Amino acid sequence: MGPFLMLISLVSFLMALLSLAFRYKHLLSVLLSLEAMTMSLFILLFSLFSLSITGETALIFITLGACEASLGLSVLVSMIRAQGNDYVSSFSTQKC
Repeated sequence: MGPFLMLISLVSFLMALLSLAFRYKHLLSVLLSLEAMTMSLFILLFSLFSLSITGETALIFITLGACEASLGLSVLVSMIRAQGNDYVSSFSTQKC
């Protein structure tokens, strides 16, 4: 079961990377691609170190993924309130 999970997680990571590369117009699609990459890396780590990862370590990984997702959604909401859209092309460091 270990090599099968590693293969699936690597394929899903590559699919999320392709999705990030080709569909980066909206911030929400970028955030979803990053979340898919995080979850596929979590599955890869879990399948590689299945004997040495304890429940506490798995809980820490999932907690960090949830914090990353909530931070991304809060940035998305604040950006939509400030600018009215979520286009990645409208990001500018000159406006800060």
